[in-house]
Amino acid sequence: MSNNTNVLAQGIEIIGSITFENDMHIDGKVEGKILSQSGKVTIGELADIKGDICAGEVHVYGHVDGNVNSDRCHLNPRAVVNGDITTHVLSMLEGAKLSGRAEIG
Repeated sequence: MSNNTNVLAQGIEIIGSITFENDMHIDGKVEGKILSQSGKVTIGELADIKGDICAGEVHVYGHVDGNVNSDRCHLNPRAVVNGDITTHVLSMLEGAKLSGRAEIG
């Protein structure tokens, strides 16, 4: 069984919750919750998220206004997160910005 990646491309805007099982890459705008039991969500450099993210693994390259809850969270150099992060493992590269609390472990 292959692991498909869902894509929300630049220029697409969703108002409402997104629920998925596989992986998801977002470069568009989302105003609402992003939920997955175990999938990986990648917030691309062009993405603008206004809502909470709950997924197995979260990679942030773009902008998130909301809380992140995951097993693993990666903030890349241009990432901006305005909210709290709750995760088991956090990696934050130089240049990433976090305005909020981080609870790790």
